[in-house]
Amino acid sequence: MKLFIHKLTHWEYWPFQIVYIPIYFLWAYYSIKARSIFFFNASNPTIKNGGFMMESKKQIYNLIPQNYYPKTELVKARTSIDAINNVIENAGIRYPFIAKPDIGLRGSAVKKIETETDLKQYSEKANFDFIVQDLIPYEKEIGVFYVRYPHEKEGRITGIVAKEFLIITGNGVATIEELIKENPRYELQLKVLKQEYGSKLQTVLPVGEKINLVPYGNHARGAKFIDGSHWITPKLTDTFNEMCVQIPGFHFGRLDIMYNTFEELEQGKNFSVVELNGAASEPTHIYDPKHSLIFAWKELARHITFMYEISVANCKLGFPYLAHKIGMKEFNLHQEQNKKIINF
Repeated sequence: MKLFIHKLTHWEYWPFQIVYIPIYFLWAYYSIKARSIFFFNASNPTIKNGGFMMESKKQIYNLIPQNYYPKTELVKARTSIDAINNVIENAGIRYPFIAKPDIGLRGSAVKKIETETDLKQYSEKANFDFIVQDLIPYEKEIGVFYVRYPHEKEGRITGIVAKEFLIITGNGVATIEELIKENPRYELQLKVLKQEYGSKLQTVLPVGEKINLVPYGNHARGAKFIDGSHWITPKLTDTFNEMCVQIPGFHFGRLDIMYNTFEELEQGKNFSVVELNGAASEPTHIYDPKHSLIFAWKELARHITFMYEISVANCKLGFPYLAHKIGMKEFNLHQEQNKKIINF
C-alpha cells in the first residue's frame, strides 16, 4: 500500500499513456497538418523511422564518429556462445561489459555482463538481436536534448537531465535488501533486483561501503532524474554542435552521455555517448520530482513542435513522410519486439 500511494502521488511513475493524454491531441493536430500520422519519419532522415520505432542502435552508432562512443558490436539472436566470444575478442571488448537489445525499450533487458556464464545465460534467453558494448569508464551521466533545423549550421540544447544511480551505502547492520526498502524509489525495483542478485541481497554491507545496483541511468530501473537545464552554456552547446553536425541526418533527439567532470565535458574531453535516441526521445528532465505535470506537458508540447517543424522542413527537401501502410506495419513489428523484451 505504501508503494501504491507513493506511485499515485508522484506522476513520474504514472503510465505514459496517461501522462501523454493531452499530447495525443497535439499529435493529431500536427498529423492533420502534415497529412500523415507518421510525419516523424522525416525528422532524422538517416535513422530508420526517424528513430521513433524499430530503429537499430547499432545502425545509429554507425552514424556517429567512432571516437565518441565505446566499442560496440551487434550479436544476432541465437548466435552460439563460441561465435559471440569471437566477436568480443576481435572487437577488443573485455569483461565486464554491457549487453542490451539492438532495438530497445526504456532500458529493459540491459545487463552488465561480468563473466562468460552471464553472457551465455543472456544469449540463450534473448530471442532478439542485441549489442555488446565496452563499459564506459566515467561515473556521471546526463541526457542532452539536441535540436537543429535543416537550414541551420548550428543547433541548440533544449534540456539536460542529470541522473542519480540506484546506489546504496552500508551501515554495518542492515542487509542490502533492507537498505533498498528504506527508499520507495529503490523498493519499486526490488522484484527485478531479486531476480538479478538473488541471495546477495541478504549481505550486510560494511559502514560506508557503496554499491551501484543498476549501473546505468534509466528511470524505469530506479534512477532519479534531475533537471540540469541550467547547465546549458554557450561552451557546452559548441561542444555538442561540433559532434552532432558530424552525425549525418541527425536533427532531433537526446544523447545519453557519460562523463568525468562537467568542466571537461564543456571542453569536449573525457566523455562518451551511451546512446543516441531520435524521434521517440523524451525531454527526460521533465521527470525531476520537483516538476509539476503542467510543466511536463509544456515541455513535451514544445519538443513535439520542434519535431514537427523539422519534419516538415526535411520533407520539403525531399525526405518523405512514412506511408501509412508501411508505418502501420512498422508499428506492429515494434509492438512484437517490445513483447519479446518485456518477457526477457
